[in-house]
Amino acid sequence: MDSIMTALPITNPVLIFFIVLIIILFAPILLNRLRIPHIIGLIIAGIIVGPYGLNLLARDSSFEIFGNVGILYLMFLAGLEIDMYDFKKNKKQGLVFGFYTFMIPMLLGTIISYYTLNLNWTTSILLASMYASHTLIAYPIVSRYGVTRNTSVTVTIAGTIFTVLGALIILAVIAGIVRGNLTHLFGVKLIIYITLYSLAIVYTYPRLTRWFFKTYNDNITQFIFILALVFLASWLAELIELEGILGAFLAGIVLNRYIPGVSPLMNRIEFVGNALFIPYFLIGVGMLIDLRVVFQNWDTLFVAANMTIVATTCKWIAAWLQQKTFKLSALDRRMIFGLSNAQAAATLAAVIIGYEIGLFNESILNGTIVMILLTCIISSIVTEKAAKEMAMKLQNEDDNDLKYDTGEERILIPISNPQTIENLINLALLLKSPRKKSEIYALHVTDDSRTGNSYTAKTTLETAAKVASSADTNLVPISRYDMNITSGIIHTMKEHNISELVVGLHQKANIVDSFFGSKIESLLKSTRKMIIISKFIIPINTITRIIIAVPHKAEYETGFAKWVDRIANMTKQIGCRAIFYAHPDTIGPLKTVLKTGRYHIRNEFETLECWDNIIMLANEVLDDDLFIVISARRTSVSFNTDFEAIPSFLSKYFANNNLVVLYPEQFESNDEITYFTDPLLNDVQSNSPRFFGLRSFFHRLIVKKKKWTHRNRKKKIEIKS
Repeated sequence: MDSIMTALPITNPVLIFFIVLIIILFAPILLNRLRIPHIIGLIIAGIIVGPYGLNLLARDSSFEIFGNVGILYLMFLAGLEIDMYDFKKNKKQGLVFGFYTFMIPMLLGTIISYYTLNLNWTTSILLASMYASHTLIAYPIVSRYGVTRNTSVTVTIAGTIFTVLGALIILAVIAGIVRGNLTHLFGVKLIIYITLYSLAIVYTYPRLTRWFFKTYNDNITQFIFILALVFLASWLAELIELEGILGAFLAGIVLNRYIPGVSPLMNRIEFVGNALFIPYFLIGVGMLIDLRVVFQNWDTLFVAANMTIVATTCKWIAAWLQQKTFKLSALDRRMIFGLSNAQAAATLAAVIIGYEIGLFNESILNGTIVMILLTCIISSIVTEKAAKEMAMKLQNEDDNDLKYDTGEERILIPISNPQTIENLINLALLLKSPRKKSEIYALHVTDDSRTGNSYTAKTTLETAAKVASSADTNLVPISRYDMNITSGIIHTMKEHNISELVVGLHQKANIVDSFFGSKIESLLKSTRKMIIISKFIIPINTITRIIIAVPHKAEYETGFAKWVDRIANMTKQIGCRAIFYAHPDTIGPLKTVLKTGRYHIRNEFETLECWDNIIMLANEVLDDDLFIVISARRTSVSFNTDFEAIPSFLSKYFANNNLVVLYPEQFESNDEITYFTDPLLNDVQSNSPRFFGLRSFFHRLIVKKKKWTHRNRKKKIEIKS
């Protein structure tokens, strides 16, 4: 028994890790019943088991390492989940809030500290810089409610960078003055270091990441690579005497577009951070707090109350001024205040350095720890309420807004080739809305011609399920035997009410084989649902632009709003730019759908007067672009006889490019037909090109006659004049 009992604090690493896991597991569960945010529960748990509580655990090197990793992870996730389109659009608001949340605490904090705490001006300025900085400790709450891309959240994150950077610069200046290390070239050197550091990260990281993702497809390898970049950026920031959290945030901003929000890699990053590193950091913060010192010493209690009130009041004033300046709602103000009120990382760094150089006494040191606890509690409670209201408001807006009907998202992926499974599922994940938790369907059809295939239905469907589950998406595996592949797909679509089909472009078996293959051509005749035919040379998340060729009268198709919605979802997830080449009459409806759907994507519109001009896009589409051709079935309103040349055109000019050929949904879903079982309809379908060809011929003849008549009239007028 004595050998089992260990002296406190516990030093056995296995037992330490077990206790931490128990805290991470049960603290949120127990406090959730009391409606206390999880973050507060972890901090309180740290107080209880820490050296100033029951002394079960010492704040050893493991807590320092995991704690530092946790705060870096927190800032990295904040940068990673920012909507870059909104971030750039609201950069003015971010700059203004950064000014408010830095200058107000600096001015009020300095004056109040000088007159109420009897500090000198240098110490008062350093203490005020602690009020100015804040940590996004409540960010996991915002992420959990799915409102990370709200404008108020984006503005707060932008302001965080400016105020933390300003606070750290003041800390460096004052520390340099006290230590006698400050030279007249300090400012110039710091600006040069920051500029070179930022340029190195912004220029190197995207190119290195794109190359790595193209070369290595293993998810674990990519995850390790991303973490290595984050910690390298943090270490380089510390090398130039900045805080590592700035480097982690910058890495998140730069890598944002290479890690889609709905992807296996993003799911792994969030899971590891929220399950282990960030809770470790919060528990470590709680272990720093010694409540006994505060209540045993009235000076410390007064200092702690003074610091907490000043810091909280200044942050509220900054949020209120931001609300009034940009006419925001009271809910936005509460969200900004809640996120920006918590003091932790930069505050701890400042108070420790200030204590080491002799500017802060023990009362300020202990008061700072209490201020961290109280501001974290206030921040968590306010942010939790604001995030909950914001999520409900967004849900009500989605229910009440009169948007275009984009239909259900029931995506079916027929799979047979294990090498294309991952790309097809990743494409399906990007096409679906991130707000909708709809499942996707994977189908493996076996017929008489495939009985000898070594890749069985079980193994292929298991592979598909693993890829989907890694992105936290439910996949419904379907295995069936049918007379042929097309019949199996069509029957599955009817049985499960499938809304769209994602298939891979087949490999030509011989020289006389068609571009799409007999199966896809048969599918196009057999269903009116949306069909997406894809071929990817590089990983989807490394795409730099999406170029979409849209035919004339595409807006009259039944599935017009649906395919625009799917492409907008993919563009938003990847974070790239979408360039639409369309007829002038079609550009207007495209803009309307994008505006009504509030997709907030980077988009451009170029004129494509005639479908024959699509050949010019061969010079526009680059190797890292995705070229999407919106085609049409022969009986569609937007069908053009020039569509017959699309296969040869794509195989000739875009053989080495990423391609998607999209056939929109035609007519209503309840008007479904199956051509391969109706010979009469097949005859009508096969004869339709002749009709469209004749119509096109007479149309061109009439246009030429009008031009000839116009030129003759013009010549006669010139002769008379």
